[in-house]
Amino acid sequence: MKIKSIVSLMVLIPAFVACDDVFEPMLENQKDFDTFMSKPENAQGLMLNGYNNLPYVTNAASMSDVATDDAVTNDYNNGFWKIANGNWSAKSDNPFDRWSAARKNIQYVNQFLQGVDGFYFNQDPVVNAMCKEFLTGEAHALRGFQLFYFLRTYAGMVNGTLMGVPNLLKPEQPTDDFNVSRATFAECIEQIFSDFDQAFEMLPYDYGSISLKDLDSPKYAKYVQMGVTNPSQYNDVFGDEKVGRISGRIVEALAAQVALYAASPAFSEQSGVTWKMAAERAAKVLDGNDGVAGLSATGATWYCNAKEIERFKNRGNPDEILWRENINHGASWESDLYPPSQYGKGKARVNPTQNLVDAFPMANGYPIKESGSGYNDQDPYANRDPRLDLYIVHDGSVFGPYDETINTTVDKSNNNDGLDISTEAPNRTGYYVRKYINEKAEPERRGGQKGMSGKDKYNARIRYTELYLAFAEAANEAYGPTTASPSGYSAYDVIKAIRKRGGIVNDEYLENVKSDKDKMRELIRNERRIELCFEGHRFWDLRRWKLDLNETVMAMKIETVGGKKKYTPVPVANETRAYSDYMYFGPLPESEILKWSNLLQNDGWN
Repeated sequence: MKIKSIVSLMVLIPAFVACDDVFEPMLENQKDFDTFMSKPENAQGLMLNGYNNLPYVTNAASMSDVATDDAVTNDYNNGFWKIANGNWSAKSDNPFDRWSAARKNIQYVNQFLQGVDGFYFNQDPVVNAMCKEFLTGEAHALRGFQLFYFLRTYAGMVNGTLMGVPNLLKPEQPTDDFNVSRATFAECIEQIFSDFDQAFEMLPYDYGSISLKDLDSPKYAKYVQMGVTNPSQYNDVFGDEKVGRISGRIVEALAAQVALYAASPAFSEQSGVTWKMAAERAAKVLDGNDGVAGLSATGATWYCNAKEIERFKNRGNPDEILWRENINHGASWESDLYPPSQYGKGKARVNPTQNLVDAFPMANGYPIKESGSGYNDQDPYANRDPRLDLYIVHDGSVFGPYDETINTTVDKSNNNDGLDISTEAPNRTGYYVRKYINEKAEPERRGGQKGMSGKDKYNARIRYTELYLAFAEAANEAYGPTTASPSGYSAYDVIKAIRKRGGIVNDEYLENVKSDKDKMRELIRNERRIELCFEGHRFWDLRRWKLDLNETVMAMKIETVGGKKKYTPVPVANETRAYSDYMYFGPLPESEILKWSNLLQNDGWN
């Protein structure tokens, strides 16, 4: 069969994961399972389960930012809200739980890897060999990918040793001993890098169809040596239809994410990964994107660049996006996140905090609390970093399909967008999320309806800006703020480019702190907070940096007094962060600990 038909197997994936226990079909009918696995298309279908449960923000309800100082929610059944307010336990209420899903997906990939050498994919021996190498590389990439997010969720200290998760490298059989100990964190990291390095050697850097003249390029010499004489042979395996699958470029980015995580303060002493190693991994991604010059000019507005969304609707990526989901035409984001005056509704609403708003500097680059910033607390949104208006709706914002001015004062007679005014979807901070929104989505309010018209948008899995920030963070620690890395650019160079793109043209503050490693560290972390807000990073960043998890979350109360607005930051009502120190590392499910004596719980969760 042709490799392009594999894509159709993606629709079969739900059928393969419907069972409650990954080993149940093997226990019930091992012969039938072996027969099933003897067919390459079935085995590939199982392997592609590795794409399931990707850890990316897909809707407002999946925003883990509500477990941090960046956001709150009015849905008190939200799992992230529960853990932030004192209900995180090993027994239940863990919205980050990946134990069963990760084990299943790794099992499927291991099953494929065990049998791939015996599979036959195409009558053309050259195409067959490329198919085998491509799918083997993809399987290694998916195993490393799933192992990292498995590890990220459950890594922790056990009696002074930084432990990881069971390191599963072959399919588990019904007769195996499942009472398996956890590998160390360093052993897991080593295995992830091993999988990624193998995958990188086997996968093309990018997918895409080629012509006959392309075969003369050194880029395709490997495949010519394998026997490719006709571009159709290459295109059958690596052509346009594969765009969106994990490529060598994506593997490089995933490896950079892993390295940054492992080099961070919470893990560095026992991970075996240094800041220099993390900087080098990230630099590979940047070098493949033309270095600092490759930073997308429109990257700050990636979620609302209408022309780019239309242009890349069916295939490909704009300059900012390294990996993304398909175009989504729904209106759930808008329904959940629009202000009530725009007929926004839904329990999954997310409200940014005053803490996050305060993180946006002034237009001259100065933090608002620094001398020289020019910040006026009674005109708090004037002369701010333009990204504030891009990502957050505040009092006075012009918003929505009808360009209406949002009023978040607490004067009930004027609006229902203010702090704690709406009864259906009360705003708890005085702010709304603007990122992700397609403001062309119209509320179907004519005739009393409360629906929302869908508009095209997409979700970025990996943005280049994230990798630029990863490089800046690691390079600042490894080389200092302004010392160029072996790739020829520095942490300062990258941060300057990101802030300039965001609208800070005359960056006085950056120039003042560029020689101070500690202040640059704070600045880089703050840039990461701003640029990646609501994209699922803040919870993990706070914990890998070992920063305060219990900062009081603040709202903005705006009253009209004597004809003038009065701005008063106040604590968010009924919102008390309640993390303990041991919660820098999460718990293993207690149900697993009770089953297996060799599986030890992270310190503090017993």
